[in-house]
Amino acid sequence: MDRLAKIARSATPSTGVQFRQAAYGASGARDFLRDVIALANAPVEGSRYIVVGAGVDRRGQKQFEDVADLDFAGKPSYAALAGEFIEPPVRIRYQRVSVEGHQLGVYEIADCQDRPYMMRIDHSESLRRGDAYVRINDSAIKMGRRQLQAMFEQKFRDSVSAADIEVGFPGEIIHKDHALQVQDLEELPSAVAGSKLRQLIRIKSGFKTPGSTSMLARLTHARLFGTEDPYQDRSKEELISEMRNIEKQYRRADAHFLFEEHAEPLQLVVYNQGEEAICDASVSIVMPNHDAFYVASQLPPVPQDGTFIGRSLGEQDSYPSVNLSDDAVHVTCKLGDIPPGEFVDAFETPLRICVGKSLEGRRFGVQYALFAQNLRSPAKGKLRLLFGD
Repeated sequence: MDRLAKIARSATPSTGVQFRQAAYGASGARDFLRDVIALANAPVEGSRYIVVGAGVDRRGQKQFEDVADLDFAGKPSYAALAGEFIEPPVRIRYQRVSVEGHQLGVYEIADCQDRPYMMRIDHSESLRRGDAYVRINDSAIKMGRRQLQAMFEQKFRDSVSAADIEVGFPGEIIHKDHALQVQDLEELPSAVAGSKLRQLIRIKSGFKTPGSTSMLARLTHARLFGTEDPYQDRSKEELISEMRNIEKQYRRADAHFLFEEHAEPLQLVVYNQGEEAICDASVSIVMPNHDAFYVASQLPPVPQDGTFIGRSLGEQDSYPSVNLSDDAVHVTCKLGDIPPGEFVDAFETPLRICVGKSLEGRRFGVQYALFAQNLRSPAKGKLRLLFGD
């Protein structure tokens, strides 16, 4: 953290360091993607940085201002946004730092060994699939054909063929299909609590005079919640308001139910069949999204003293980067080097998945792409998830 604070305080705008006075905000996704691509393609060694909350005037003097956590979150988070739109995958980490009494934010972009980086899919009319930028001095410059060709030619030299790579599900042999058990999600904590509230709401709605429901409501409450939860006389409107917040109230309990108690771990294995090591490999997978197909975006909280607490930063860092959009689940992860003849697990900590019964008998396609510094082209293919026996 002292290292990042020193960069924010003492570094100057350069090919590998960018300063930005204001947070990207909800409307700044395009600028963020452009800046990350430009820095990832920059001709510098080591990590690259975007310092947010620090402006630099014409005299080179810095002005600092606080940036709230909410400014970095976005929907989805900016780090997850990069995983969805940029290929090959880039490793981005955001940390807060304190400089001269101000809370700043620093994005660190590391392991940029697999250039060129570019847009994987369209983001907007002004940022399309295949667009690439490179940071020169303190500006992001759009790359033309000649620059891209030079990068690809450099990458092609001393490269290996994607045909030497096999990706699949682990076992005695590498499998292309994998079966996941389905679960009854009616016992989801928010679903159970919601069912109880709906019964109380029906009782309140069934009688025109408030007093006529009192005894029935008390008896129903005792049956549903037990004597440990004392009865409180709440109006129909209060119960409906509580119903609206049920998912938020039980968010951590639901996550523990889905991704700890009833989770199916999902691991991929990568086999290097060639005679040369695959350098600085990363993998990206895309799966369909569905309201009965739950993929953890992070490791679930654990119960402690009647509540749920979050995992440590080290545990969370071992989990793949997961971005959930309306119609797809995007997962990215760095693998590092893969020696020849070696099998390597794609994920340090396997994905946590929970599948509802409504998907029983169905199957989902899983598209994968493996990138590496010395691969001539990504190793791409398709796997299948089968739901139920």
